[in-house]
Amino acid sequence: MRAVLLAGGKGTRLQPFTAAFPKPLVPLDDTPVIELLVKQLQLFGITDLTVVTGHLAELIKAFLGDGERYGLRINYFRETTPLDTAGCLGLLPRPQEPFLVMNGDLLTTLDFNRLACFHKLRGPTATIAAYQREVKVDLGVLKTDDEGRLVDYLEKPTHKFSVSMGIYCLDPEVCDFIEPGERVSMPELILRLRDAGRDVLTFHDDCYWLDIGRPDDYATACEEFRRDRSRFFPTLRKVA
Repeated sequence: MRAVLLAGGKGTRLQPFTAAFPKPLVPLDDTPVIELLVKQLQLFGITDLTVVTGHLAELIKAFLGDGERYGLRINYFRETTPLDTAGCLGLLPRPQEPFLVMNGDLLTTLDFNRLACFHKLRGPTATIAAYQREVKVDLGVLKTDDEGRLVDYLEKPTHKFSVSMGIYCLDPEVCDFIEPGERVSMPELILRLRDAGRDVLTFHDDCYWLDIGRPDDYATACEEFRRDRSRFFPTLRKVA
């Protein structure tokens, strides 16, 4: 199976860590984020990986090489102008079968095989890996009617949302919905598919997931990985 790893962003939210090197190379303890993701993909059966680069692309390519030491083939596509999170799919060679697309700045224990099997079994055009995120409001929330009359008073409520993990399984025809060189985000692409009548499903997995977007998220990711790195490597979990 083929996968596309998005690693071209500037990581502005994670500065100053990303001032001198790209966000996918920030280390979790002694392991760069992108190296962890590449190892996970290989363990779950990915044989061909395209890494989409942009900001400081040469550093990512120099670190990962051709993928031989990871047991898979790695090729690169460098965006000369930013194309957002889905624009590259309009320029890459069209895959022959369903493929994975994922952000290169996340920490997860998601079983990529289960996601791919779900997609093939259910047959949608796109499957979004979804995570249930709890957001706590550290304030008293007031609910009122149209006249401002109090209806309810909720002290520090917790809301639950189904959010995208930034990991997708896509059919090859998805590439036809992007003009070559067009800048388009993944949410825009997904909505195009929906509006065109294509099936888009969500895949919920009871896994760990964290978007490493801000300094406090990065600190949490380092702590989680340092606490038990075997959680993030399927072979290590099996041995344990």
